[in-house]
Amino acid sequence: FQVFNSKTAELLSHHQVEIKQEFPREGWVEQDPKEILHSVYECIEKTCEKLGQLNIDISNIKAIGVSNQRETTVVWDKLTGEPLYNAVVWLDLRTQSTVESLSKRIPGNNNFVKSKTGLPLSTYFSAVKLRWLLDNVRKVQKAVEEDRALFGTIDSWLIWSLTGGASGGVHCTDVTNASRTMLFNIHSLEWDKELCEFFEIPMKILPNVRSSSEIYGLMEMNNIVLVSVLYCHVYFQCLGDQSAALVGQMCFQDGQAKNTYGTGCFLLCNTGRKCVFSEHGLLTTVAYKLGRDKPVYYALEGSVAIAGAVIRWLRDNLGIIKTSEEIEKLAKEVGTSYGCYFVPAFSGLYAPYWEPSARGIICGLTQFTNKCHIAFAALEAVCFQTREILDAMNRDCGIPLSHLQVDGGMTNNKILMQLQADILYIPVVKPSMPETTALGAAMAAGAAEGVGVWSLEPEDLSAVTMERFEPQINAEESEIRYSTWKKAVMKSMGWVTTQSSESGDPSIFCSLPLGFFIVSSMVMLIGARYLSGQF
Repeated sequence: FQVFNSKTAELLSHHQVEIKQEFPREGWVEQDPKEILHSVYECIEKTCEKLGQLNIDISNIKAIGVSNQRETTVVWDKLTGEPLYNAVVWLDLRTQSTVESLSKRIPGNNNFVKSKTGLPLSTYFSAVKLRWLLDNVRKVQKAVEEDRALFGTIDSWLIWSLTGGASGGVHCTDVTNASRTMLFNIHSLEWDKELCEFFEIPMKILPNVRSSSEIYGLMEMNNIVLVSVLYCHVYFQCLGDQSAALVGQMCFQDGQAKNTYGTGCFLLCNTGRKCVFSEHGLLTTVAYKLGRDKPVYYALEGSVAIAGAVIRWLRDNLGIIKTSEEIEKLAKEVGTSYGCYFVPAFSGLYAPYWEPSARGIICGLTQFTNKCHIAFAALEAVCFQTREILDAMNRDCGIPLSHLQVDGGMTNNKILMQLQADILYIPVVKPSMPETTALGAAMAAGAAEGVGVWSLEPEDLSAVTMERFEPQINAEESEIRYSTWKKAVMKSMGWVTTQSSESGDPSIFCSLPLGFFIVSSMVMLIGARYLSGQF
């Protein structure tokens, strides 16, 4: 929770907590919706305590903007306010067989899903996650039958809960979040009846769609004694996280772009009021609509599934580091991956490949390779993936970007930023306050009609201090490293040939002949005897 001065864009106070991710089965990623809600309460409370210590009156808070992970799916009971299942996270892969069966029903010469939504049919988006919940969770099925169920992405769940919940909470979303469900027509800006029928989603459970900058409702925080003064005085609005970062980076002109380094990596380029459809694996999405009567702006987006998540994986799964910040120190010790390449395709490959069969690999290992080289390779992987989506963006737009504006927590890592400049071979420009996602949400909230404390007119926008990273290697070396990375990416594909069933049967992923297992067993047996001195 971050509080900004609307006149200067200065960050006055903030607090953050890490939210747990659950991995109940291979390829499944979930979060607890109640934990997410309680984390919001905690962050608000702690931030307001800090504001009090700075002698800042919290009654001066005029509006709250919500910025959220966009595709993550929640269904809850509108009578009790209880979630009916964990939130199914955007990275989740359990719906791959649903995607495959639905793909067969789309005519080859009329991909109406992509033409209406700008999105490929993928496990990434909300519609197939919601379809899985409707097919597999009896509590969800029963609530829909009894007209008790509400669906939403995280913004909808938070806004409904914070504006009254079961006692009259506002069930809404904005155009940017709606555009990531695969149920929303990005041309008419409405839920699409044909799409809902295709995915067999009942339209009665969908939230009302609003602009990204208008008053949705009043916040009710009387359950937190410390901030009871906020009760009925704070207005809500929301923006999907990547759209919020685009606003926070002030990319309001056609052709302006930014790249956000978070759990994943997301490059968005503002295409103005026109929908541009990619020929190189990018998504067409709603950038923002900053007011009920304001025009909608669109963007091309390159989405990378795993960026900061690879650092978390090194910390939590391998124990190579104890804190995320340690990755920079390890990488700095060696200054090279020493020929080691890491493709973190934990959830398949997103843009520009859209290859769900890929899985993570580390290759180029020698006996010399140590944890420092793997740490360096992990940072390089984030940069190489960005290069891939930037190349696709340049081909679609026709005019190569002369520099890259960046933001997100990972941009505090100077090794990463220098690597990014070297691999792109263009300057990388980072604002002094990297959390521009939160800033963008605050700007949109403050600019809403009826709030009016933040001007988005170009002449009123505050100048932002920037740090610039210039390429420090020659172009030939940059290309050699990139071409080797591309070889590694090709080797990561095709690992998964048969998906596990969606009902959660942990059946084997790769369908392999019996002879493979016999040979594997023999090799393991011989290896064991060799090590024990029997050979």
